[in-house]
Amino acid sequence: MIRKPRTVLAAAAAVATVLLAAGCGSSGSGGSTAGATGAATNKTITVGVIADMTGAAASGNKSVVEGVKAGTYYASRNGYTIKYIVGDTATNPATALAVAQKFVTQDHVFAVLANSSLLFAAAPYLTAHNVPVIGAAEDGPEWITSKNMYSIFGALQTTKVATTMGKFFKMEGVTSLGVAAYSLPIASESGAAAAASAEAAGIKVGYLNAKVTLGSDVAPIVLAMKNAKVDGIVMQMDPDTAFGIIKGLRDQGVNLKAALLPTGYGGDLLQAGPGALAAAQNVYFLSGYELMEMGTPATKSFAADLKSAGVNGTPAYGMYNGYVSVGLLVQGLKAAGANPTSASLLTALSGIHDFTALGLYGSHKLDINDRENIVAGADNCQWIAKLEGSTFKPVPNAIPVCGDIVPGKTVSAAT
Repeated sequence: MIRKPRTVLAAAAAVATVLLAAGCGSSGSGGSTAGATGAATNKTITVGVIADMTGAAASGNKSVVEGVKAGTYYASRNGYTIKYIVGDTATNPATALAVAQKFVTQDHVFAVLANSSLLFAAAPYLTAHNVPVIGAAEDGPEWITSKNMYSIFGALQTTKVATTMGKFFKMEGVTSLGVAAYSLPIASESGAAAAASAEAAGIKVGYLNAKVTLGSDVAPIVLAMKNAKVDGIVMQMDPDTAFGIIKGLRDQGVNLKAALLPTGYGGDLLQAGPGALAAAQNVYFLSGYELMEMGTPATKSFAADLKSAGVNGTPAYGMYNGYVSVGLLVQGLKAAGANPTSASLLTALSGIHDFTALGLYGSHKLDINDRENIVAGADNCQWIAKLEGSTFKPVPNAIPVCGDIVPGKTVSAAT
């Protein structure tokens, strides 16, 4: 059963200041900008980018803007000038809603690109106003239920279980897995699903806590994992908090065969300073896309557009998502007619069943309209890298590692 998203952060006493910054895409023809329901007569499109730029969820999401900027160069080659307005949720549900309201009532955006753990607070408003939303389904099940919302890695069925994670931990020799996840709906369900995947692979789940609150003390988690004698961990939470758990376990003398994080791969970590690098040594990182170190045609194109946007080196999770979101927007615009509107974009997006993430899914394709069968991305595949020194190294047999849905197995968010 799909649960309605719930606010797990403390209720905001007041709406935080909405931090806004305007950015323009690569050079292109000028002219009028499309409004929420108007026609883009000269292929200039204004979008709102809603992201956790500050606050507890920022470490995994704030780099999305750089990815969007890189995506504007891809869009320009395809005949579209993308202008974007950035709204910071401040990791606050009330602020997320305020950002969405401003996008619609003041900025009159054509569409919204989303990379936020708090989007569930803004989603009902955007859906009520028929605003196309493209981005990362990392916050709640509204990506499944709201037909104006299209996830670049699929409307994840986080209550279902794929064998992907279990296969990876089995390959790494893990015998007792520890799982920690935020109580945000998707994170909580994803944590429970990772545990179930491990069990399907014959791995004991020594510790499972899928109701961790943002910003909470990690010391009790560390002690509980140690007492459970785990030798592998997976955490559905921001990198900063996860590194705190990893460091705590190491300080307690726990020998981990594999510590896996859903975010953290990329440039943000490499530039985070010696403390973060030390904590991240020999940690495994998921990517829903091809790793830059693979040197494929798609990653080379991505790297070139990032360089044009002023970004060098390994991109972060948010950069991938921002870039790929623009890619899906462009694919939709191409099918939306010579003078696209928000309504015709939604119609066009409803007809896309073969999204390749600009080639970053390798040989795999994603049906963005499949809201029933996607558990872990395109074909339930994940690309995994291991940090050694200051280098991310693709893990053999895990570029990607793919799985199948476990028949009849479901999980639920912690309550």
